[in-house]
This record gives sequence, C-alpha cells and structure tokens, in this order.
Amino acid sequence: MVDDISPLLDFCRSQSDWVRDAVEALVRLESPSDDKAAVDRCGAELTRRLVALGAEVTQSPQTTCGDHVRAEWRPTAAETRQRAPILLLGHFDTVWPVGTLEHMPLHERDGCLHGPGIFDMKAGIAASMLAIRALTEFCKATPHLVMLWTTDEEIGSGTSRALIEESARASSAVLVLEPSLPRGAAKTSRKGVGEFALTVHGVAAHAGLDPEKGVSAVHELARQVLALEAFQDPDRGITINVGVIAGGSRTNVIANQASAQIDVRVQTMEDAARLEAAIRGLRPSRPSIRLEVSGGINRPPLERSGDVVRLYEQAREVAATLGREVGEGAAGGGSDGNFTGALGVPTLDGLGPEGDGAHAIHEHVLLDNLSWRGAFLAGLIESLARSSTSAVQR
Repeated sequence: MVDDISPLLDFCRSQSDWVRDAVEALVRLESPSDDKAAVDRCGAELTRRLVALGAEVTQSPQTTCGDHVRAEWRPTAAETRQRAPILLLGHFDTVWPVGTLEHMPLHERDGCLHGPGIFDMKAGIAASMLAIRALTEFCKATPHLVMLWTTDEEIGSGTSRALIEESARASSAVLVLEPSLPRGAAKTSRKGVGEFALTVHGVAAHAGLDPEKGVSAVHELARQVLALEAFQDPDRGITINVGVIAGGSRTNVIANQASAQIDVRVQTMEDAARLEAAIRGLRPSRPSIRLEVSGGINRPPLERSGDVVRLYEQAREVAATLGREVGEGAAGGGSDGNFTGALGVPTLDGLGPEGDGAHAIHEHVLLDNLSWRGAFLAGLIESLARSSTSAVQR
C-alpha cells in the first residue's frame, strides 16, 4: 500500500505522452457497436496494452458484437487480504461509424484532444491504464483489480449484462469510467431507461365509401399518446418521449394499424415499476380496437444510496489530497453502472476525464486532465483496497 499518494500525481504527469498515445491508439481504431470486425480490432489493441501492464486477459467471444475484454491483476495471498476485487467498468464501442475520422479527425486544439469516441469513453480506459502503471510503480502490493471493457453498451448491453452483473457480484466496489459531468463531477445517480413499443390494431375501411365501418388505428394512437403524456412527472424525474410513430397505408384507407416507439426515464425503482404497470395497463377507447405493448425498463436506475454516497465521499477525499474538488451530480442517461448499482454493489459512475460532446461532432477531452485522472483513480483504488483489507482484518 501507499502511505502518501501525492507522488502518484508527479508520476502520472511524467507519463503524459504515454497516456496520450494510449488514447490516440484507441480512438484511431474506430469501433461502432454494429461492426464486429472493427470493434475486435480495437479490442485486440486494448488487449495488447493490458497484457503489457501485467494483466491476465480473457475475452468473451460474441457473434453479434465485438468480444468483451476482461483483465485481472491477482495479488498473492501473502501480499494482501483484500476480500474481493475492485471492478473498473466501461465500454469501447462507440456510436460513430467507420470512416468518421475522415471528416472528424483526431486533433488537438486549445488544450483539448478531439476525436470520435474519445470522451465516451476511450479516454476513460486510457486513464485507468495509467492508474495501473502508477499503482505498479508505487504500491508494495498491487490491489486485486478487474477491468471489464464491453462492446455493446451503446446498443443496450444485451450480450454483456450477465457478464457485468456476474463481475459486480464478486466485487467490493465498482468504478465506472464513463465521462464525467461538467467540471469533472462524478455521477452518484442515473435515471433508469426503458423502451416500449405500442401497436394499435384497428379496422380498415374505405374512407369515402364506408367510413362508418372502419376504426382508425392512427386516431386511436393519437389518443394513447395523450394518455402517455399524462403519465409524465418531471418533478419526480419521470419523462416519456414518443420518439417514432408509424401507421396507415393510404390517405383514402382508414388505418388498421399504427405504432409508436417510446422512451421512458425514471429515477427510482419504485417509479419504474409504477410506470411500467401504467403503460401495460393502457386500454383502448373502443371494443373493436386492440392494443399491444412490448418492451420494458431495460436499465434500472442507479439510485443515490448510502453505499454510493460513502464511495463518493471516499473519492472526494482522495481528490482533495491531490489538490482538487470532485463534485457530484445526476445523469439522465443510463450506463452499465445502472446494472451494478441495482445489485446493491457500491458503484460510482462518471470517473472518466473531463471533456464534452459525447455523441457530438465536438467530442473532446481536456489533455491536462488525463494525467490527473490517472493519479486520482490510482489513489481511489488504493484507498478502497486499504479500507477493504482493514475491514477483513477486523
């Protein structure tokens, strides 16, 4: 363990070229979620770098997306009595298609490093690897660590959720390297996310000759959209967005089918259950109409629990030792930290470097924050390992 974590910052600053090279290497290997070959090329480079850092690396092969990458640093029993590993969690798939670098090139401007996927979240991966270098340099016994980098977070984590939850259950804490909030704040809560599809089945008829024989699915869908609107409660963090609608075939045909795709966001599991029941409980306005609802809450909310607050306070103390203040806040979007937090495993999200522009053309990170983040992560990992070991010894 390290008695004084301040040398970590000096070391990480001396490695600014190393961490920048790591970030640039990952960004140059474009990795859109739906291009397995491209994602696996990025995963191969990530694996190579993790092995060079002394990790035992395994891959979880996938057929519909890139292979997930897991790295572990195992201390010997004589070096530590830490009860469970600390899990560092994130993803290396992005929303940007291959070829984006041609019109959105990797470049530095005004102290910022720009590039597709750099803020969300390849810089976070690089900062965590820098933290490993610092711990290896200064710790007498490197803590028991697991890194899990997945490949389908941007498209719902369908193939990785079970692996994430399995890893989290075996861990003492989860540090999520997703982008930080403005001014580098951590995320102590995230909304849960749901996706629903509502299909309305009506009765077709000729709009001119037999209008009385038809029942419009489009008209009914309009009524149901208004019913959905009534479920919103922004003061409680409940929002509903009907983002895509479709229906009908011709203007002179009363539509026999219409559909809507619905995004919902909630702050608590209680509200998630209530809202899901309300959506599934929608009723048609006429007996001849049939409603079909599918989907559900696919990411539970990350709630600001006592364990999350304690983990944040520990991070805040480490940051203060390194001369900075790390604030906290909430995020409207979900991450894989939602899954781990819902299991009751202490989870702190938004620990990646400062920047802006996730999923936007101005996506960037602050260059001078990369080294500080590496030192901060190393200090937090060391602090968590120390408290974990002390708890076991008591």
